[in-house]
Amino acid sequence: MTSDQSWKEKYLQELESADQREEQWKAERNTLERMLVRTCLASEGQAPELDKLLARVRKDLRKKKVDVEAWRELQEQIDRQVTLLDDQQPARKSLFSWKKKSEPDPEPDPVMADNQAELSGVVSRGDSIDLADNVQRLRIARRVGQLLGQLLSQVSLESGAEAQARTLQQSLLSSNNWDDLREGLNQVADLVISAITRSQREFEAFLQRLDERLQAFQEHFASQSFAQEARVRATELLDQQIRHGIERAGEDVRASNDLGELKTSVSAHLESIGVALDQFRAQETERERELADQLSAMQEKMAAMEAHSEQMQDQIRRERQKAMTDLLTQLPNREAWQERLSFEYNRWQRYQHPLTVGVLDIDLFKRVNDSYGHKAGDRVLQLVARELKERLRNTDFIARYGGEEFVLLFPETSPEDARAVLDQLRSHVGKLPFHFSGEPVTITFSAGLASFAKGDSGESVFDRADRALYQAKDAGRNCVCLESESRV
Repeated sequence: MTSDQSWKEKYLQELESADQREEQWKAERNTLERMLVRTCLASEGQAPELDKLLARVRKDLRKKKVDVEAWRELQEQIDRQVTLLDDQQPARKSLFSWKKKSEPDPEPDPVMADNQAELSGVVSRGDSIDLADNVQRLRIARRVGQLLGQLLSQVSLESGAEAQARTLQQSLLSSNNWDDLREGLNQVADLVISAITRSQREFEAFLQRLDERLQAFQEHFASQSFAQEARVRATELLDQQIRHGIERAGEDVRASNDLGELKTSVSAHLESIGVALDQFRAQETERERELADQLSAMQEKMAAMEAHSEQMQDQIRRERQKAMTDLLTQLPNREAWQERLSFEYNRWQRYQHPLTVGVLDIDLFKRVNDSYGHKAGDRVLQLVARELKERLRNTDFIARYGGEEFVLLFPETSPEDARAVLDQLRSHVGKLPFHFSGEPVTITFSAGLASFAKGDSGESVFDRADRALYQAKDAGRNCVCLESESRV
């Protein structure tokens, strides 16, 4: 019975591992689908035929079932339309020309501004380049590069494909050559398909291995059942032979008057019983040997299954950790923030101990990007994130919320005490020796704090902390504001 329970537990554990792997695959697929939808929306407005093809992509995604071969053909059609766009120079509507005129223009990208100035110089020399069209193309490429970065932070690719994706991302974010960017955009589709098919292949291979091992278990159980039935039949046969021998001996005793003849008869019957016992013992020994061999083989298979299960669990843990980590700063990302906020919120509801939420934003961060480039901005984010993480308490939590904005949780901490902690961090960050292009640069941040009260939700407290942040910005930046101050 204990053995049966052990096999059942192992079986259930394997099923649970399969479920976890399937959930991970679904999460990766959802990420890829979101990226494709955003890329399609960002690319609309170039040509009606291209828009129809992009609409087909989004329609297929809504079906939740992708025909890879059909998509390859669709990709070729999209490639042809993109090529036609390059061959045709007449003025076309820009990417956003179909939007309502009342919609505000997006915040200008400094890289786009530089490119526009460069292109303006070319146009002034008499070239027939459509300025707005080229700028929009470059903006699309930059946006796809950013989306590709999000994809790489949440989805595992093979080493070669990941290296290709990193190179491609850098090209999309920095190149001004449209031919290179067009080829890069084509490669994005290949990478997305590669990631989808890789995850699917891994999951299918895992299920196949699981099915094979479960089949081996079933065969082992069938062998055990057959051996048990054979043992029962052999025992019954032995019992019949012994009873028959004893009955025959009893009959001979009752019927015989000759002691010598009786002795011979009884000896023959006893010898017959002995032969039956020897046969039973030999058969039983052979059955035990076969079962021992089967058990040894099953133990080896079980050890292999346990090792593979541990590998799969480690991989799932690594994938989950990767999916919950911001690639640039190595801090928890927004998804990890939501999970931790939910945990702390439930704990606050249970014990009603103080719980403070902070929203932190680096001051004038766009100026760093505009003056020294995006690499300098990335370096600022990395260094500030490192200093914040190292100087917070182990019980505190910090995550990158997006851009230059971070969010914090201070369990068992009042807003006033949290403010003292952030003021110390603010003073420390303001003294960090940042240097770009040989120039010293001072980096500061502003923050807003709010605490949980009766009737609050995680969203309501976050909103109050966010309003307090904007109050700190209005107060001149480089300061920390409490929610009560923001209402004054």
